[in-house]
Amino acid sequence: MTEFELVDPPPDDARVPALAQGLGVPGIVDIHVHLLPRRLQARIWAYFDSAGPLLGRPWPIRYRWALPDLVAHLRTMGVLRFSTMPYAHKPGMAANLCRHSLSLAEQYRDVLATLTFFPEPDATTYVADSLAAGARVAKVHLQGGGFDPREPVLDPVWGLLADAGIPVVIHAGSGPMPGRFTGPTPLGQVLARHPNLVAVIAHLGAPETSGFLDLVESRENTYLDTTMSFTAFLNEMHRVSDAEVERLAAVGDRVLFGSDFPSIPYPYAHAVEALVDLGLSHDWLRGVLWGNAARLLGLTALDSSVA
Repeated sequence: MTEFELVDPPPDDARVPALAQGLGVPGIVDIHVHLLPRRLQARIWAYFDSAGPLLGRPWPIRYRWALPDLVAHLRTMGVLRFSTMPYAHKPGMAANLCRHSLSLAEQYRDVLATLTFFPEPDATTYVADSLAAGARVAKVHLQGGGFDPREPVLDPVWGLLADAGIPVVIHAGSGPMPGRFTGPTPLGQVLARHPNLVAVIAHLGAPETSGFLDLVESRENTYLDTTMSFTAFLNEMHRVSDAEVERLAAVGDRVLFGSDFPSIPYPYAHAVEALVDLGLSHDWLRGVLWGNAARLLGLTALDSSVA
């Protein structure tokens, strides 16, 4: 089998549209989907296959498909908008990744064009260019990139993003393995300098969920995404406590659904059903799966309908 040979999707995924319909929402917004250039995607999957040092465990990819098949499957499941989540782990990558995401948004109307950046001299330029070209979301990976978000070269970049008001999805938690600049403190200092920055903490900030919840509770424009949280796979490494679930219920208007599709080792439906199984209110689920992201991104049920 090649890394891009289409295999049958898991039957569980056929249940996803009914879950959204039962809640009375038009579909799902997934803030954390990775749609990457083919060669980069293959290298990342090879890293997952090797259970690399930042993973620390086997991680079998469930959706090892070509990009058009990935988009088609998201649509089949009623995912109406989804990001592309590129991230640069070394200099010289980010500008091309931004252009790739913008081109995908031109090709697929349901794609949320996603920019990324790295601490390098031209970061301000390509971020400004991406915003001008219509980027709707930003992504940065402090663990994978291994850089300090407080680096002076990034200060004007954070300022641009704060002024633009677009959500910046940030892998700042120390899961699955700690990085030099992960945890709430480095990012918290950036947010203190840029109070208008709209931050979305990926993976509920695991395993420092409580510390990142402190940031959410103290800043109106800080959010959390649920990526991989509550799944059986992640629960083996980090289980969100009952106290943290109670806090998540209280800030339900600032929790967004994310999946990490396609690089997940279980059916997409499991990520959705794991949220349902928390037993929180239907209002909370409606917000997480649709309403919160729709409000943040300025979506409506009408413009979320794509062919």
